Amino acid sequence: MEFSLIAAETASRARVTFLTPTELKRGPQPEFDILFAHIRDRISTLRALYQGGPLDIDFKAIAERASQIKMTRCEIQHVAAERTSRATGQTHSLGGFRGVAEYEGDLGEFLPYLEIARWTGVGRQTVWGKGEIACETF
Repeated sequence: MEFSLIAAETASRARVTFLTPTELKRGPQPEFDILFAHIRDRISTLRALYQGGPLDIDFKAIAERASQIKMTRCEIQHVAAERTSRATGQTHSLGGFRGVAEYEGDLGEFLPYLEIARWTGVGRQTVWGKGEIACETF
């Protein structure tokens, strides 16, 4: 499957649903610039590992534009969960937050990233099922 990072549509409002517990290190709420930074970095890392190089974008400039997107609604609940490794006996947190956040601003260029994040997940421990999202514009 191949995705384009070129915006195919414009939107001024979007709703992101956090379907599984999500953990973003840089804040207690999923402010858009924090969410986008995690998505951008994950995509760039995956490209570097599997597609011959990281994202070829101006990280500072796109981060500045992402900071202009405002969260207009946030209804999240924190979830506590953990797993214990049979091999090592170590316990790992699988907690995070679930719920809905809505954003407003010039979202067009960010929509492809949000679509890719549906497939890659966002935040910590996505390999254990954390960070699954869905996104819709309205």
